[in-house]
Amino acid sequence: MFTFENCEDKNIWDDFVTSHKEANFLQSFDFYEFHKSRGNEIVRRIAKDGDKIVAAYGGVVEHAKRGRHLAIAGGPILDWSDKRLVKAVFQDIKKSGEENNCVFVRVRPQLELSEKSLNLFEKELGLKKAPMYLSVEFAGILNLEKSEEELLAGMRQRLRRALRKAEKNNITVEKSTNPKDIKTFYDIQLQTAKRHDFFAFSEDFLTKQFEAFAPNGEAVLYTAKYNGEILAQNFMIFYGNEASYHYGVSSELGTKLSGAPLLHLTAMRDSKERGIGRYNFWGIVGEDETDHRFYGVSCFKRGFGVEELKYVPAHDLILKPFAYKKTWVIETLRRKSRHV
Repeated sequence: MFTFENCEDKNIWDDFVTSHKEANFLQSFDFYEFHKSRGNEIVRRIAKDGDKIVAAYGGVVEHAKRGRHLAIAGGPILDWSDKRLVKAVFQDIKKSGEENNCVFVRVRPQLELSEKSLNLFEKELGLKKAPMYLSVEFAGILNLEKSEEELLAGMRQRLRRALRKAEKNNITVEKSTNPKDIKTFYDIQLQTAKRHDFFAFSEDFLTKQFEAFAPNGEAVLYTAKYNGEILAQNFMIFYGNEASYHYGVSSELGTKLSGAPLLHLTAMRDSKERGIGRYNFWGIVGEDETDHRFYGVSCFKRGFGVEELKYVPAHDLILKPFAYKKTWVIETLRRKSRHV
């Protein structure tokens, strides 16, 4: 019989989560400390079989007008082949949602998309495919167990050419773990958002997220400069077996003198030194989605020779069916209007 309890011990939590190679910062202890710093209620639960931890899941309670819900991104972390454990964990997830007076629980696991995994979620567990995504569902992954020579050989020619040009132009890369430097990142993000038509995060959101990870060396801000002027910046998170290209911005000058490829190569080198096995470029869109607003950035990411990874999309565990109907209508319309 499995027992469940809350977990407030960072070492216990992270030791278990990072023992699973598929896990990333979405289920890290510090990610939920970030949510707490912004005044959000969180859930952080572990399952035990005797004295052994066998599962964990972290979630944040979202006070959305479309319906109060518990969002579990990148989790739960467990052995998906153990059906008895899976069912017990989802029973506890349901309990957590009910205790927090949620309309539904939204889950997007670290589980690869397949007919088998969809069958598990929709037929065995009785969840419904969510009308909106929860974190990235289609990602570009690079295997860092390859040598640097192999990584460079796998890149498209234009990226290798950009790296040679960066060296010729004496583009430099600086690294920072100082949260105060996020102010510059935020300012450039406003420019980037305007050029690429996306909603910018607030300065408070970015700063507090960086503050949660940086003290433990898990967050690093990489900055490419040319003659002292900023070309591009990458907000990287290193956790467990994965380096995550979390956010990236570029200045007007950066669109002419590309420093982004050098930022990624530098972060890859640092990842390999940390013993990290994969580099997650995060969201990409299909190669046939030429009209999508993120098609261009997806081409850039694919240029590094990434492997495509599709996760099981977000699914909802419905707790209040009548109230959930409102959520479904609002989010379906919103997804269509945003073309996501």
